[in-house]
Amino acid sequence: MEHKGKDLLPLTGEKVEVDGIYVDEDGHEQHLHRGQHFPADVVLGTSEWKMTEYAFDNHHEGRTDERLVPKEDDKQKDGKITHPRRQIQQQQ
Repeated sequence: MEHKGKDLLPLTGEKVEVDGIYVDEDGHEQHLHRGQHFPADVVLGTSEWKMTEYAFDNHHEGRTDERLVPKEDDKQKDGKITHPRRQIQQQQ
């Protein structure tokens, strides 16, 4: 049985469960945080809210941090793992 499109959207006054950007029935966007209550619309009063985007504290642009990307010309490989299956070997 498919439940696509049958989930109830949160209404004004209910608690926000996930940080993100929400849009009401009239198309107004609001950035809400977990624990807040969905606000009433100025025109409609009570309305349904739909999440359009998650809120993240890091990687705002969706890119991996440059410091974590392996470099081809890195000369100092001591103490670095160059392959996922290679363990760091202690030099003696």
